[in-house]
Amino acid sequence: MFGAATKVLSKFQQWMPSMPITLVSATSATGGKPATASFRVLPKMTKHEVREYLTKIYGLPVGKVHTINYMGKRKRAVGRHNIIYYKYRDFKKAIVTFDPTLTDVGRGVSLEGDSSEE
Repeated sequence: MFGAATKVLSKFQQWMPSMPITLVSATSATGGKPATASFRVLPKMTKHEVREYLTKIYGLPVGKVHTINYMGKRKRAVGRHNIIYYKYRDFKKAIVTFDPTLTDVGRGVSLEGDSSEE
């Protein structure tokens, strides 16, 4: 009875907010260009998941999302008696273009006790 329904439901991905997103760079909006930011995300995250993550958790107005897959760099370490091959992790880079309503991406946070503002 539940076999067909379980197969259909298992095809849908579960969206979990535990997926890490790391900000790589951000640019504020200029005269003709909207604000953009690039993030390093997990390779299994889709464009839709990146958009949902930024809008629901951070409340950012996302316009477009472009993704680029990167293969991890392969390395070789030569030792005295053997050669060791290894590779860095694969990752995905998401370039997010925000709506024109967002003009300043606001880099950095000032702390209350910070004396550098004076």
